[in-house]
Amino acid sequence: MKAIAYKEFGTTAVLQIVEQPRPTITADQVLVKIKAFSINPMDWKIRKGEMTLMSGSKFPKHTGADFAGIVEEIGASVVGVKKGDEVFGAVKNMKAGASAEYVVITSSLIWKKPANISFAQAASIPVVGNAAVTAIQKMGNINSQTTILVNGATGGFGMFLLQLLKQRGAKVTAVASTEGSDFAKKWGANSVIDYTKENVLSRKETYDIVIDLSSKMGYKKAKQIMKAKALFLNPTPKPIEIPLALFKNLFTSQKHVVVLASSSTKNTNVLINAIEDGLQIEVDKVFPFAEYREAYEYAEQGGYIGKVAVEVN
Repeated sequence: MKAIAYKEFGTTAVLQIVEQPRPTITADQVLVKIKAFSINPMDWKIRKGEMTLMSGSKFPKHTGADFAGIVEEIGASVVGVKKGDEVFGAVKNMKAGASAEYVVITSSLIWKKPANISFAQAASIPVVGNAAVTAIQKMGNINSQTTILVNGATGGFGMFLLQLLKQRGAKVTAVASTEGSDFAKKWGANSVIDYTKENVLSRKETYDIVIDLSSKMGYKKAKQIMKAKALFLNPTPKPIEIPLALFKNLFTSQKHVVVLASSSTKNTNVLINAIEDGLQIEVDKVFPFAEYREAYEYAEQGGYIGKVAVEVN
């Protein structure tokens, strides 16, 4: 089978298509023929060597976490899915990869694809969707009086987060580009700040919760627009920030909350139910497998709406 791999850290130039044996399954595993996978910031952070404490430095490495496809084989003890089912899921190990023609995965980490969405849309769900659900859980009790600022609101994470927050009735301000402003409003933001025209840090408004999806604000700057007792949610922490946040939170009422998420059945069911209730999944661009480098380059540049996906076969 064909798979995308790399033998050293670096730019998209290190990515290559390699030939590998089609993987075999054990009793509790499923072989999925991949139809699409999506791209996440973690993919290039690992590839550039920024996450070696978590991913290690052993090569070759594979890229891609979340995928959608068709069940090809099932293990003897697998229940709930059968050959031919359309499913989606995410590989759990950062050293594994979903950017291939086939993937072997434990049956507990795949779910049946909703019939009303495409493979590219389904492949866009697991990583950012579960992160959005986890972020809301970290927010605690939110209601119509809770003021929330979402910085970098129209990428994949923001797409899910805004729509899930709308279902909960929170008062949300989104920070987005001019192009993304209409999407932010459509997904449920009560107001939108166009960052190309205005700096959110120069405003007088303060918020109960600030979540930085762009990785460009940071806790130190966010404190300027946080209420005395407020939360700053950080879904893209540097490794050193995880223990530092826990320590510093002992001495301040403006808490720095690290959001670390992984796919789970409980959270994925929340997403599936939301999709059935009308949650929209915007895929900005879908690339063919042969244009994998172009796909990663496009995603790394940022500025797109929703997700970027790659179709296989």
